[in-house]
Amino acid sequence: MPQLKTYDVFISHAWNYHEDYFRMVKFLNNAPYFNWRNYSVPEHDPIDGNSNRMLKEALKRQMRPANIVLILAGMYAAHSGWIDFEIEFSSQINKPMIGIRPWGQQRVPKIVSDNVDVMVGWQTDSIISAIRKYSL
Repeated sequence: MPQLKTYDVFISHAWNYHEDYFRMVKFLNNAPYFNWRNYSVPEHDPIDGNSNRMLKEALKRQMRPANIVLILAGMYAAHSGWIDFEIEFSSQINKPMIGIRPWGQQRVPKIVSDNVDVMVGWQTDSIISAIRKYSL
């Protein structure tokens, strides 16, 4: 069997909705024939920083090595300055982005739909296929 590529993934998410983040991690961990490294910044493992500027610089360092950025596109993303920052920085460094539409949700924040390479639903196969197709 050939060696599988390991994908470096940054998951942009709102800490107040951490259950979506943990569900996404579980999807990726349980996907067959898929290897990945998590470059995200979950609430339980925050970045050290004393100011917004320091936090932004630390986030940039965390995001740069990622092959792909997943944007959890709940409507809460429309009100998150940090998700806005992660989307804008990903665009600046030409990092591909995948928007993930939550179960049963028809609408997604405009900032997400306007900036991602593709929108997919919360199905493991759709997410993994998009990562393989769009990843650097």
